[in-house]
Amino acid sequence: MALGVQWASLIPAAFLMASVPGANQILSLRNGLRKGAKIAIIAVTGRFTAFALMVIAVSLGLNAILQTSTLVFNIIKWVGVMYLGWLGIKTILSSSKEYEDEQLKGSDSQGDSLSAWHYAKQEFMVAAANPKALLLFTVFLPQFITSGTGEVGGQILVVGAVYIFIEFICATVYATVGGQLKTIGLSGRVKKNLDRITGGIMIVLAAWLSTEKSE
Repeated sequence: MALGVQWASLIPAAFLMASVPGANQILSLRNGLRKGAKIAIIAVTGRFTAFALMVIAVSLGLNAILQTSTLVFNIIKWVGVMYLGWLGIKTILSSSKEYEDEQLKGSDSQGDSLSAWHYAKQEFMVAAANPKALLLFTVFLPQFITSGTGEVGGQILVVGAVYIFIEFICATVYATVGGQLKTIGLSGRVKKNLDRITGGIMIVLAAWLSTEKSE
C-alpha cells in the first residue's frame, strides 16, 4: 500500500518540518519550563490526537474541501490565531505567579495528573486550530506520494503516521530542553523572563499565521 511513498525524500523533510519551532513545539518548550519534561511529554498526546484526526480527515477527502472552500480555511485560521495569541498573552501575564505557586504546591501527584490533562487540551487546541498543521497534511505530505501506485487514502494514513512519530521525537526534545531549563537551578527571575519570551513568540506566531493563505 505504501510502495508509492518517496521515503528517501519524506524522512529528512519531515524531520526538518517537525524540528522548526512552530506553535506546538514552542508550547512543548513552555510546558517543560513550567511543569517539567514528564508532563510536557504527556501533554503532546493532545497534539497527536488532533494530528491523527487530521490525517484521517485528509485520507477521506478533507484536502478537496479546503481547496474549494476558502471560508472553511479562514474560520479555522482565525480561531487558531486568536487562541494562540490569547495563550501567549496569558503566558506573559501569569509568568510571575506561576513560579511562586510552584514552590508552594510542591510535587503533588494528583496535581501533576490534572496539569498533564490541562496542557494536553492546550496542545490539542493549538494543533487543531493551526492552519500550518492543516497545510502540512493537505499539501506538504501528499507531495511525497506517487500517484497511480496504490490507494491514495491509505498511503496518506501511512505517511501521516510516520510524520506523527517523527514529530513526537522532536517534541520530546523540546519538552526535555524546557524541563532541563526548569531543573538546572535558574533563578525565578530568569524563568519568568524565559516564560515571557515564550509568550512573545506565541504572539508573533499568531500574527504570522494570520497571513497564511489556503493556497
